[in-house]
Order: sequence, then structure tokens, then C-alpha cells
Amino acid sequence: MLATTGELKLIDFGLSKRQDGGRKLKTIAGTPYYMAPEVLDGKYDSKVDTWSLGVLLYVFMSGYLPFQGDNRNDVFHKIQNGKYHFNHAEFQECSKEVTDLISCLLVVDPNKRLSAIEALNHTWFKTTNIIVKKLDSNVLSRLQSFKGVSKLKKAAMNMLVKMAD
Repeated sequence: MLATTGELKLIDFGLSKRQDGGRKLKTIAGTPYYMAPEVLDGKYDSKVDTWSLGVLLYVFMSGYLPFQGDNRNDVFHKIQNGKYHFNHAEFQECSKEVTDLISCLLVVDPNKRLSAIEALNHTWFKTTNIIVKKLDSNVLSRLQSFKGVSKLKKAAMNMLVKMAD
């Protein structure tokens, strides 16, 4: 959500669940574009959250989703293989540090992916004044287009996710 003050805020944690200790979760739930590969395998832990944050950071920097396809299987295939790129023109304006952080979060193997603490200690957070950067108007326009997802479309996407094997 883009607040009237210009702050980006994360909202809609309706499918979130608290993970107890080292117990693996197995329910396939969430928005497909943001799902970590191990969610699709049905055995995951809190590292799925850093994957999703990597997707969000990619979207915030470019206004595009990193994993797109013509259908659900195409998107899932790209997620499972970690197929994304920084070819969008908007990434030419981004620092090497932010693209490195995204690359460290969108790692297929959760054992090699940054944890939340490691991500917060990444050089991008130490060397960048995040508040100073003004959002490119094209990126802002694409971000605003994400807001219009209807309840029906959300329900349909949720159903597709639950049907995935």
C-alpha cells in the first residue's frame, strides 16, 4: 500500500501463520507470484518470507514481477528454477547493492538464501538512504495497477494455489 505520506507499507497478511521452532510447514497457500520454490514442494520454513521479500523488493525497484508467465505452470516453473532477470530499464537506475540483495533473497536453495537477520545486515541497508529515492513515475504507475485485484480474482488465485500438486 502506498500511504498518503509516500511510505510503502506491507499489508494483507490474511494467510500468514506463525511457525513454531524448527517445524516445517506444508500448506500451499499464498499468492503464486510471491511463493518460494519450497512452498510448491510442500515443505518449508521461515526462509519463504525472505524469498517473498526479495520478490517485493524487485517489484518496488522496477514495478514488475520477477516471475511472470502465460499460465500458472509457467510461473511455477520459473519460480522453481529461479528464472528472473534485471533487464528492465528501471534496474539501470538501481544500485549494485540492491540488485545484489535481491539476488541473495531470490535463491532457490533455502539453505543458501539469506535469513531475515542476514538480509537486514546486507550492505544495501548500510550504504543506502532508502527514503531519499523518489519513485520513478512508471514504477509508481505499475505499483498502483497492482491494487485493483478484485476479491473474485484473489479467491480464484487462492483456489489455483490449493489445486497445485
